[in-house]
Amino acid sequence: MLCVNTAFTSFIPRKPTCVFPSKSTTPISCTLQGTVAEPKSTAAAEPLLLNAVRGVEVERPPVWLMRQAGRYMKSYQTICEKYPSFRERSENVDLVVEISLQPWHVFKPDGVILFSDILTPLSGMNIPFDIVKGKGPVIFDPIHTDAQVNQVREFVPEESVPYVGEALTILRKEVNDTAAVLGFVGAPFTLASYVVEGGSSKNFSKIKRLAFSESKILHSLLQKFTTSMARYIQYQADNGAQAVQIFDSWATELSPVDFEEFSLPYLKQIIDAVKKSHPNLPLILYASGSGGLLERLALTGVDVISLDWTVDMADGRRRLGPNIAVQGNVDPGVLFGSKEFITDRINDTVKKAGRGKHILNLGHGIKVGTPEENVAHFFEVAKSLRY
Repeated sequence: MLCVNTAFTSFIPRKPTCVFPSKSTTPISCTLQGTVAEPKSTAAAEPLLLNAVRGVEVERPPVWLMRQAGRYMKSYQTICEKYPSFRERSENVDLVVEISLQPWHVFKPDGVILFSDILTPLSGMNIPFDIVKGKGPVIFDPIHTDAQVNQVREFVPEESVPYVGEALTILRKEVNDTAAVLGFVGAPFTLASYVVEGGSSKNFSKIKRLAFSESKILHSLLQKFTTSMARYIQYQADNGAQAVQIFDSWATELSPVDFEEFSLPYLKQIIDAVKKSHPNLPLILYASGSGGLLERLALTGVDVISLDWTVDMADGRRRLGPNIAVQGNVDPGVLFGSKEFITDRINDTVKKAGRGKHILNLGHGIKVGTPEENVAHFFEVAKSLRY
């Protein structure tokens, strides 16, 4: 049974509202309506998120949301007005820290993720790019030839993105283990998709043309990204990240057999390298639209598979087995619904995920225009659940 914790420092009680499964007198969750103060803090050796991933018994699923720092927040919009360039916001230590902490100050999620972008390493790899408002990523010189791949440098984060390490160190001190500090990187195939396509794409014809007609060139590029991203994860961990999420957003554009050639082996290389140097660092893998690849994603050796909302959580659990943790997977669109609807979907997801080894999250990032009060409600309900 999941039930909201009522052990608050102060509470003005009213009649509880409970959510019941069909034809049952046992509630899935109970929400007490009233004025709630902050729960009493309890000392913990490790953040809740890390314990959940490692299979330690926890009282509830930890919760954070992809893109929890972003355009739906008024405080972020204010910063954007003063600093309109995304790259300036994501490459300035003070701004990165401030933006990363905005949702933590308001919602107190169990994970505080670095405000950055998966393309941030590109400049340090001799791949000029920008992120243009209203257009997204723009690669100034898309890569299509062997000569261009030879010009790509392997990434040295200490030299190219020292602000990332500085920001993570500050975040770790600020959060002080009351939540886990999360880093993230892009996966090789997804990064290659951007630099070959020249930016975002709808049909991925350019990278597929390269993959299927001149695969040697693509494999050379993928290997450079693999070596670089393994090093980037290690750098983030060394500077304060307590878990790292790998985004392979575009890998699901590949058929299963092509995923096994152009994505899976490179992901495995990264995970193997990181596990050798940082064996206790939890690694999360997210690929949107991954229902057809779940079993293959698990072969990478990651600790957590982040499911998107097109996969039923119960089915995902069954297909992945008991030894791997799951993350997700409420549809981001649910946050446009009523508070009762949001509550029902949270309860459904947590019930299907079962007890332990689950990080409650969305199945994708928060959408622009999402009501901030609905995000607050999501966190309030999620943090009140009890196994």
